[in-house]
Amino acid sequence: MRILMVSAEAAPFAKTGGLADAVSALSIALSKLGHDVRIVMPRYYKIDRAKLTKLEGPMGVPCGYTEEWTAVYTTNMPGTEKLPVYFIDNEKCFGRDGVYGVPSDPDFSDNPFRFSLLCNGAFQLCRKLDWYPDIIHAHDWSAALAPVLLRFNERHGGFAHTASVFTIHNLGYQGVYSKHSYPLLGIDWQHFYSAGFEDYDRINFLKSGLISSDVLTTVSPTYAREIQTPEGGFGLDGILRSRSGDLRGILNGVDTEVWNPSKDTCIPKTYTARTVASGKAANKKALQEQMGLEVNPDIPLFGIVTRLVDQKGIAELFAPTYGSTYSMCANMRMQMVVLGSGESWCENELRTLNNSLSNFCAYIGYNEKLSHLIEAGSDFFLMPSHYEPCGLNQMYSLLYGTLPIVRRTGGLADTVQNYNEATGEGTGFILDYLSPNSLYDTVGWAVYAWYNKKDHIAQMRKRAMAQNFGWDVSAKQYVDLYESVLKRFN
Repeated sequence: MRILMVSAEAAPFAKTGGLADAVSALSIALSKLGHDVRIVMPRYYKIDRAKLTKLEGPMGVPCGYTEEWTAVYTTNMPGTEKLPVYFIDNEKCFGRDGVYGVPSDPDFSDNPFRFSLLCNGAFQLCRKLDWYPDIIHAHDWSAALAPVLLRFNERHGGFAHTASVFTIHNLGYQGVYSKHSYPLLGIDWQHFYSAGFEDYDRINFLKSGLISSDVLTTVSPTYAREIQTPEGGFGLDGILRSRSGDLRGILNGVDTEVWNPSKDTCIPKTYTARTVASGKAANKKALQEQMGLEVNPDIPLFGIVTRLVDQKGIAELFAPTYGSTYSMCANMRMQMVVLGSGESWCENELRTLNNSLSNFCAYIGYNEKLSHLIEAGSDFFLMPSHYEPCGLNQMYSLLYGTLPIVRRTGGLADTVQNYNEATGEGTGFILDYLSPNSLYDTVGWAVYAWYNKKDHIAQMRKRAMAQNFGWDVSAKQYVDLYESVLKRFN
């Protein structure tokens, strides 16, 4: 099949979160299965033109009542020979820092025009290349216009038999803007309601993708069920229930070339399930030394790598109240390491904890090498999200023999099996209700198991490392989905 991925980001070129990793890894996995996969995305300011190849001639892109002229650059996805990435180059829209915004302006006011240029440009690119996809696969709100354009404007000529797939990576981000931007999208006003844009007299990009796409996917089976409820639907649960027959939850995979303890170049000692005890001990020692903690193999070490935002449970973890991190570290014989950045109140609280607890250390910011060392050197990994469409860190943790402590939600529920104290079964520790007290109790349960059920911890580590989260599993499910939806148009 010919598959065009439309996305605002793809690793390693532009990344703000898991979306970029998922788009690239899925594309690589599909390409390895023999499909002709191509990615189209913006060329942001930080993507160096000198490392790209420019396609001959400019490309005119109609965006409603205006036409914007762009250049197109290309290169292959690193490590591949047959997976081209195309970059739409336009200084006015993309010649700036930030994908969706910058810290001083987190949501650019001209995002409707910027991503209209991306999605309209995707169709113009296909014409320029004389290459027409069987599947247009759009990712998140910023690419949601692509399936809308296919349905209402483009399903003729080379696109007559093209089907659209729209993946929801996080329903909480919907792309809601003033409807004054609607004329820039290239969709006639008569489709304002039928295409799904209308949202309390505004435009909602993600909603339009949900209504206009041929099929919908999201990034885990449990999240697919959760977003059809009022609690998890962010106001769109009714639409998702009405399209439940077209909605599939396909668990994201892990790039096991990067996240693999047997060949990870970021950690001081590689290891397998057979050598997990000695491997983790060496990495734990290195982590304790690097973070200035007491070097002691007998103390359980809890790791956290996260964005410091409400979704991730940071208020329950770090707000100065009984049961949160201060209480855990003050009352239990344990250590904790945190890597993350985000909300300023939380960053300040981490600095306070750094200064007041000898068994706690936080690195504010992001450090790729340290994130690998935390996964390899920690005994437990805390990830108590309010909601988690898929989540990657709990899967990294399992593959590294680091036992996750998670809330039962989304992809966390699909990937972690709860510890059975009677039998030693399970791969982690699960809580159902998120509060400082429930977190305190679950961490205490893990600490108890560490000191009193050492054989269970050893069994759980090996069981965790035996999990298969490779993208080849997910890619085959996407191929089945693509083939089923193509039957409607051929």
